[in-house]
Amino acid sequence: MNGKVAKEDLDSRIFDTLNIILLAICTVIIVVPLWNVIISSFSSGKALAEGGFIFWSPEFSLENYRAVFNDSSIWQAFFISVSKTTIGVVTHVFFCAMVGYGLSKKHIRGRKLYVAMGVITMFFSGGMIPTYLLIKSLGLLNSFWVYIIPALFSFYDVVILMNFFRNVPDSLEESAKIDGAGDWHIFLKIFIPLSMPAMATIALFNGVGQWNDFMTTKLYITDQSLYPLQMMLYEIIVQSQTQSMQNIGGSAVIETTTKGVQLATIVITTLPIVLIYPVLQRYFISGMMLGAVKE
Repeated sequence: MNGKVAKEDLDSRIFDTLNIILLAICTVIIVVPLWNVIISSFSSGKALAEGGFIFWSPEFSLENYRAVFNDSSIWQAFFISVSKTTIGVVTHVFFCAMVGYGLSKKHIRGRKLYVAMGVITMFFSGGMIPTYLLIKSLGLLNSFWVYIIPALFSFYDVVILMNFFRNVPDSLEESAKIDGAGDWHIFLKIFIPLSMPAMATIALFNGVGQWNDFMTTKLYITDQSLYPLQMMLYEIIVQSQTQSMQNIGGSAVIETTTKGVQLATIVITTLPIVLIYPVLQRYFISGMMLGAVKE
């Protein structure tokens, strides 16, 4: 008996040790490149030109961030990114929640047909050219709403919310109907609060997608006043590569200065997501419905 306990204890220690080693390796793989980008963004053009540092820069400078913040187009792009992310997340989550709430009711006529049609859209799409023609026919080219309207619906998110709504006890809805509550009141006052963990998760992933999206801008936007931060970063990278090719064998100051601005822009575009994630993480813990109904 003691031998069996000792063997289980040894296996547990080996498993814990392997977990610690794996966690340390993953931490190094993730943290070191991120730290290097941050340190490089605070480095001078001379230090970037010489290179050779990983954890600490031999010469710090704020010129890269001054160049970014002194550019008025960066502030305009930041406003566009924040606006399209905020409006896009709110409208996307609310729209998908409404559809998911309706499809979660078994008495809805044609529910299986609607679900089948939605599942098909998860595997097949119209393609880039038909989508472009549709966006053009809707008059959304060079419009802020091209960021919002096409991203309103995702049947994948609808399925998640639909299954979450099905787990809400029927007795809650029945009690609300006895008190005279309608469908809108039940949806807004009961289902939305109880489904906050699922909605917060969808909001986070959709928000990250909206914040990092630049292909929508590249395909449908030519007005630079509607460029988000990611498109500005793309333009900086392209300009950096162009200047690098033009200055081969020449001065490295232009290249490294552009590289510094590029790194500073990367840090600025990543920072909001890094700050928002811990705030929404607390909603991931389910169990808000525990104790809501006791049979």
